[in-house]
Amino acid sequence: MSQAELPQGLSDDEAGRRLSTHGPNEIEDRERHGLASTLRGVATEPMFLLLLVAAAIYLVLGDLGEGLLLAFFAVVTVGLVIFQERRSEHALDALRGLASPHVRVVRGGQVRRIAARELVPGDLFLVGEGERVAADGIAREAGGLAVDESLLTGESVPVRKRASQQAAGASAEPIGGDDTPHVYASTLAVSGHALVEVLATGRGTRVGRIGASLADIETAPTPLQRHLRRLVQVFGAVAVLTSAALVAWYGLQRGDWMQGVLSAIALGMAMLPEEFPMTLTVFLALGAWRLARIKVLARRPAVIEALGAATVLCVDKTGTLTENRMRLARLVTDGADIVAKPGAPLPEDVHRLLEFGMLASRRGSIDPMDRALLDHGDTALADTEHLHPDWQLTHEFPLSPELLAMSHEWTDAAGVHRIAAKGAPEAVFDLCHLGPQRVQALLVRVRLLADQGLRVLAVAEGSSADGATAKQQHDYDFDLLGLVAFEDPLRESVPAAVAQAREAGIAVAMITGDHAATALAIAREAGIDIAAGTLTGAELQRMDEAALADAVRRVRVFARVLPEQKLRLVEAFRRNGETVAMTGDGVNDAPALKAAHIGIAMGVRGTDVAREAAGLVLLDEDFGRIVGGVRMGRRIFDNLRKVMIYITAIHVPIAGLALLPLVFGLPPLMLPAHVVLTEMVIDPVCSLAFEGAPEDPRVMRRPPRRSDEGIVGWPMLWRGLAQGGSLLAATMAIYVLALQAGRDADVARTLAVIGLTLGNLLLVAVNATVGVGWRTLFTASALAFWGVAAAASVALTVSLAVPATRRLLHFGVPAIGDLALSIAVVAVSVSLGAVLSFRARLQRDQHQANEDEQHRVP
Repeated sequence: MSQAELPQGLSDDEAGRRLSTHGPNEIEDRERHGLASTLRGVATEPMFLLLLVAAAIYLVLGDLGEGLLLAFFAVVTVGLVIFQERRSEHALDALRGLASPHVRVVRGGQVRRIAARELVPGDLFLVGEGERVAADGIAREAGGLAVDESLLTGESVPVRKRASQQAAGASAEPIGGDDTPHVYASTLAVSGHALVEVLATGRGTRVGRIGASLADIETAPTPLQRHLRRLVQVFGAVAVLTSAALVAWYGLQRGDWMQGVLSAIALGMAMLPEEFPMTLTVFLALGAWRLARIKVLARRPAVIEALGAATVLCVDKTGTLTENRMRLARLVTDGADIVAKPGAPLPEDVHRLLEFGMLASRRGSIDPMDRALLDHGDTALADTEHLHPDWQLTHEFPLSPELLAMSHEWTDAAGVHRIAAKGAPEAVFDLCHLGPQRVQALLVRVRLLADQGLRVLAVAEGSSADGATAKQQHDYDFDLLGLVAFEDPLRESVPAAVAQAREAGIAVAMITGDHAATALAIAREAGIDIAAGTLTGAELQRMDEAALADAVRRVRVFARVLPEQKLRLVEAFRRNGETVAMTGDGVNDAPALKAAHIGIAMGVRGTDVAREAAGLVLLDEDFGRIVGGVRMGRRIFDNLRKVMIYITAIHVPIAGLALLPLVFGLPPLMLPAHVVLTEMVIDPVCSLAFEGAPEDPRVMRRPPRRSDEGIVGWPMLWRGLAQGGSLLAATMAIYVLALQAGRDADVARTLAVIGLTLGNLLLVAVNATVGVGWRTLFTASALAFWGVAAAASVALTVSLAVPATRRLLHFGVPAIGDLALSIAVVAVSVSLGAVLSFRARLQRDQHQANEDEQHRVP
């Protein structure tokens, strides 16, 4: 594209009219779980079905009150599920808006970044390397554009595209083949760039017409989700067998088959830990929403679990550690060394250097050095002969691994070719065929600039001996004009974030394509360990796998690294047993992002391919956000583990109280209504109280957990069983002693249910405050807990105070003394169970801490 002004494109008003006419650029509406879908899901839940069966049995037996009560509970259960589903869906809606693809469009003569769904026929949009084509269209300008159309053709070889000025119209030509001007939605630009006019959007595209939908890919269940499903299925199978045995035993032993069925239903409801999958869904959805609030977008739920285990953060320098707003700092020629200050005039000695630096840059580029040169030059060279809006760009030679320099061939008004090159100093010196002594003298100057943390490029002016376009850059005759140096300030948040990461046992490694001296200067300022110096891409290339694995144990600064070499670094870290988080933004970064345990793509300058390969997208590209994401990931993991322990614990007394009285020949204690009343406390507690629990103050002062340590494991289950067993023993003892003391069965049941409800709330308090202290119960973060506790207390009070409700629930009014004794017994038992469970945990954690200390990050 020439340096002349961009085409006008559509106006906002016209684009709005066409959007109304043609509709959004979407093939299908994104999949959402609407109300009907939620209701269908609830209708297949075992708990809901058991409630309906119990209500039907009561109605058949003529007990209208209990039947209607259970039907009411079924409606309330539906309401709770809808509330949790909607809460998760609202969080996911916010994430969909952040994750939706964007496109650079030309409107009103300006380049804007808009949601791809707002693209309309007639729009002009820019597509570059690594970006997916947003709509079917025709290339109006193209530079080295090659597109992977395998999505439509099945051919994996990219095809070349050329520009065309033919009249806009749907393409009748077959898809595939080189040198065609048409591009198609959802195909991938693997190299080059183009200005494309939109011909068709949404369902009018080739992809839309064959019914494909790439916007919404059904995500397979994560290992954790599959594990929890299996766990629920095992519990469900055991519940079915146990309930069936109970029906048979009760019917044959006592001859009361209906009571046996009702008791079996209560037992089945008590044994089903259906909260596991629901809690995981809610936590991951709201966890992703919380991460998005700190500018970290989680594209896959499993990555949230992995965040807390990260031991190495491999990060880019530019834009992640630094602000990615490079500005021109120095202009160096043989006769001048000028500090470039914004708005200040430049001496004539460096005008030509800046002029050809601009000519070697591309307008509309997202490259920060291109933008810095053009922004500074447009101001400093205004009203001089060094700006050339009438020149035409006729050929581009892009950067390549073999030659880290790029050249632009321009044609002036007289038809003469003018060539401008810029790139890594060593590469440009090679293009200029400088002698060894001259190169050594220039490299000394480069190192002096790089030692100051500056990014240095060389600029050259070239010509063609025969006046024709050359086949490669080396075929031109280049003369060195000088050096341009840029500064990219370190983000203010980085030193503190690096220090926090190291305190959390996480090593920070910087991987950059910059000069080694530049990398060391930035690393020193950021607080990254530089004791082992740097490892360059050339040195890395010569190492075998064993030597590289040994090197990455010590080195934390990697310079002059090519994108494809990042994969080797990730694999080397993984061979050393590290859990790796890797940032990347380019097409060639995708393999490294996939190989890392946690791939982190850049949200602003990252390509679509990088974002698709990554589990996380960093929306504002600040390194502090990565550390913040690790902190949030650890908090989410901790709270998930707490709620899993609680769910395990509370189901022990519920199931025990439904089964044991029958086994010992006592009157039934837990009827279906009592079980569902308890479940109505459990469900909101799981999704509200635990999910919103504050983080452990030591969350970033402990080493990462072991990578093989999952959320659900036997230590967690044993702690839950210890806590639940203590509460079961207390409530069962209350029930038995009350009956032996001559209390009515309804009164004994009331004392046990009150004890169970209190114990339930105490289990929540015990587990939610682990690591954060009891004082957090009196902060704003505990409002959900107190809300649920108040609702449970009111429900119990109403159940006892209203005679009709008391009869329906088979409750009796206990004496104050009995009630106080029951509360005291439950409080002591739950406290004892908590002490036993957490004592075992502390011993295990101390053993783990001793092992981790031996591997602490230096």
